[in-house]
Amino acid sequence: MATVAEHLVTTLRDTGVRRIYGIVGDSLNPIVDAVRRTDDIDWVHVRHEETAAFAAAAEAQLTGRLAVCAGSCGPGNLHLINGLYDAHRTGAPVLAIASHIPSTQIGTDFFQETHPEQLFGECSHFSELVSQAEQLPRLLYIAMQTAVGERGVSVLTLPGDVSERKAPQPRPERVRLTLPSPVVPTSETIGELAALLDSGEKVMLFCGAGCAGAHDEVMALAERLAAPVGHSLGGKEWIQYDNPYDVGMSGLLGYGACYDAMQAADRIVLLGTDFPYDNFLPQAGTIQIDTNLAHLGRRTPLDLGVHGAVRETILAVLPLLQPRDDRSFLNRTLREHARKLETVVEAYTSNVEHHTPIHPEYAADVLDAVAAEDAVFTVDTGMGNVWAARYLTPNGRRRVLGSFRHGSMANALPHAIGAQLAEPGRQVVSISGDGGLAMLMGDLLTLAAYDLPVKVVVFNNASLGMVKLEMLVDGLPSFGTDHPPVDFSAIAAACGIPAERVEDPDRVRDALTEALRRPGPALVDLVTDPNALSIPPRITGEMVRGFALAASRTVLDGGVGKMVELARSNLRNIPRPAGTARGRTGPA
Repeated sequence: MATVAEHLVTTLRDTGVRRIYGIVGDSLNPIVDAVRRTDDIDWVHVRHEETAAFAAAAEAQLTGRLAVCAGSCGPGNLHLINGLYDAHRTGAPVLAIASHIPSTQIGTDFFQETHPEQLFGECSHFSELVSQAEQLPRLLYIAMQTAVGERGVSVLTLPGDVSERKAPQPRPERVRLTLPSPVVPTSETIGELAALLDSGEKVMLFCGAGCAGAHDEVMALAERLAAPVGHSLGGKEWIQYDNPYDVGMSGLLGYGACYDAMQAADRIVLLGTDFPYDNFLPQAGTIQIDTNLAHLGRRTPLDLGVHGAVRETILAVLPLLQPRDDRSFLNRTLREHARKLETVVEAYTSNVEHHTPIHPEYAADVLDAVAAEDAVFTVDTGMGNVWAARYLTPNGRRRVLGSFRHGSMANALPHAIGAQLAEPGRQVVSISGDGGLAMLMGDLLTLAAYDLPVKVVVFNNASLGMVKLEMLVDGLPSFGTDHPPVDFSAIAAACGIPAERVEDPDRVRDALTEALRRPGPALVDLVTDPNALSIPPRITGEMVRGFALAASRTVLDGGVGKMVELARSNLRNIPRPAGTARGRTGPA
């Protein structure tokens, strides 16, 4: 008769799970040994359990299937929590196995005792303790079905001694998981939606990750309504390509005319987005379409909330909408978007090929050009998000994964590990910040150990750039954001990974191209300008006052040179009147 651990592992395998990410240890050993003895499922040894959770999240996002990670009792499974928060908030179906102290010791303040079933409650849809062997088959099914059905995390806490016991019953030949079906609104709601859309003179669509699989339908709706189409960071990969109605992105990382279009519209349609920055939303004239009822109306008052999938809702409402002859709002917004791009975004990469330190915008632009058409990019939180948002070009085949909702640092390398194992024939590029990479740098060893062909591109500015920007906006001189330079290429080489450190911008294209062509893992350490900051699409009076106050405090602290360097580095961020020569910024 099989043990509980064997029952667990074979059930996961037969459900389609092909690997478990984690670190072996004590209470987890029966499960790891069961993996060793079971065909068609592998144990992926990472160097930190946080990496295990991030990797599982990336695999689940790419495949849409259940992915699994595990942690040993106490500190081991506690390390999972940040990656599980990210997976849960992203809607990635992940099962975490939290092994536990001996069941007879629970409640005695035993060595490494925690209460995982409580600890993980906030970052999961389901978190339960398996205290008896008889519970395992049913609780395992509930955990898997909940993760897949609710699109998020489930956690099973399993004491080591329970996992060694005999399973109480023969294992079923196959466990079938039921996938969620598209949500279709009622005909009454569709009629109300059509009436509101027809009554709007200036309609604008704002798209999020919920538009996945609905690109053509969104374009058809934009054409019928003569509506400009903007997107959030999560919606970029699904909506921006082949989009003649594109007006850019809103939010702190945004660009183009998206924000202005939203403010000028008399009817805004939020499509599959729970956009959290309510100060960027007009707070009036809004319709929201989402499959999650809890999302409806929590960021802005609504004229109508529609419980439905984006694609199915659009298909239902399109036949009811009247065609439009007046395209003046759309055309005006598209012209404004083109003007903003020509005078701002293009300036980030023009005439900078010979400037040192390397401008990160230029490096991101080059990476976009040389990467594969179906590449998977994983992006660290911080300035890496900015460069990805503005310079990676979606095409319907590329994917961009990041901690876009949880906002964790250090996600890019772990996400890349999961993405590469899930899609072994695909090019995977980790866009890592030096701060993020330093946090989970040990998993460079995982790349080397498994010979994973992940290409790690480090934007190394020896600074926490996004934090520096936040301080400036708050009127604070940067403090604690800069650190001594680190040669990540030397560290990668010591791990057995081919690596190159690039300080000359003339070398950027060749270094990236060579790394991407190389079999196995590779790392390119780009030494970039620490003073290159992101200017939001909407600059408020508070932001201006914050910058001015930070400048005055820095000058009073004797840091005049720092402010001059910052100003020189960011001259290219300032919009110039049409027809004005851009000129060249001096070396920063």
